Amino acid sequence: MEFSLMFSILVVLVEFLISPLESLAWGSLAIFPGAREVLPSLMALVLLSNLGASITEVAKDALVAEYGLRYQINGLQSYALMASAVGGILGNLLGGYCLLKTPPRILFLAFTALLSLQLIVSLSSKEESVDLPRIREVTPEISAVLGIVKKQFLDLMGIVQADEVSQPITWIVASIAMVPLLSGSVFCYQTQVLNLDPSVIGMSKVIGQLMLLCLTVVYDRYWKTLPMRPLIHIVQLLYAFSLLFDYILVKQINLAFGISNTAFVLCFSSVAEILAQFKILPFSVLLANMCPGGCEGSITSFLASTLCLSSVVSAFAGVGMANMIGITSKNYTNLPAGILIQSLAALVPLWFIHYVPMSEPGFEKEGKRAMSKRGRRNRRVGRVIGQEVFAYRRERET
Repeated sequence: MEFSLMFSILVVLVEFLISPLESLAWGSLAIFPGAREVLPSLMALVLLSNLGASITEVAKDALVAEYGLRYQINGLQSYALMASAVGGILGNLLGGYCLLKTPPRILFLAFTALLSLQLIVSLSSKEESVDLPRIREVTPEISAVLGIVKKQFLDLMGIVQADEVSQPITWIVASIAMVPLLSGSVFCYQTQVLNLDPSVIGMSKVIGQLMLLCLTVVYDRYWKTLPMRPLIHIVQLLYAFSLLFDYILVKQINLAFGISNTAFVLCFSSVAEILAQFKILPFSVLLANMCPGGCEGSITSFLASTLCLSSVVSAFAGVGMANMIGITSKNYTNLPAGILIQSLAALVPLWFIHYVPMSEPGFEKEGKRAMSKRGRRNRRVGRVIGQEVFAYRRERET
């Protein structure tokens, strides 16, 4: 009952907070011309929109994990990523077409209208439609709700401290945070130096989302049963080397092989970004399957929050490195060196790849748990979280 209440609170948060934030940001960009021309106001509105998008990311992962738990759907995160990739393909195609036919102001207004429609649909939807109890039917006391939130937080901290959970999260967060992002500098180079049309870069995003969709389908059908550590090892290697595609473009090596800049950007510009997104999927499935029952939403939300934070750290590191080596809007001389540093940084997480489990931690061939020292000690003393024992359970049947 308590976990259903937390699920209901999350749904209410999605309904009343996300869409208004993004609608306010994009609506201001459409209605007030000064908001698109003054840099401080533009940055503030983009920050507001990104805040709503970040909340969406965290809430979406938690809702998917809780829904998969309720209906015993193992690996629901794969289907959620497929749907996200399809939405990205359609959204980029529609956005690119509208940019060619309409001014940006009309596009901002259309996006604001879509967000408002999303808010109306969310407000008109009944919680019973997703088999959730209404909050006032569960407990009307605010103090009781705060008590449940506090209990959930303490339970989450207890679970995260386990080696089986903390080590995979540490690896995926560190593998993102320690790679300085230079995507902004590369984008400016493509548009200002190579004079590529923005529609070409937009179409490369469409091709990238199509690649992500294909990778997710292949993972769900064939790669899900593979050992996780070798799979992540290969994906991280491919990600590090795919960052060098920007180096090839900046050095114009592609022209020596007869590949135009437009064709090269269309085919290879989004490969690194797509691999970075795909790398998160096995960890999401892993953590949702291995944590105690009733805590899937908490763990998934924690993972999504830490991933958002690591992305922020990576972006700031990229800006700092660009300033240190002298990459500016008028000087891209040191951009190749920055890309090489970026690629080398992506290889560093391979040094502690042992933090990634070979498979779902704790299950041997006979179906028994192979526990760490901390796990064996916790089992001896009977570690209790809330009113449930954090026992090492058998693998969940699919």
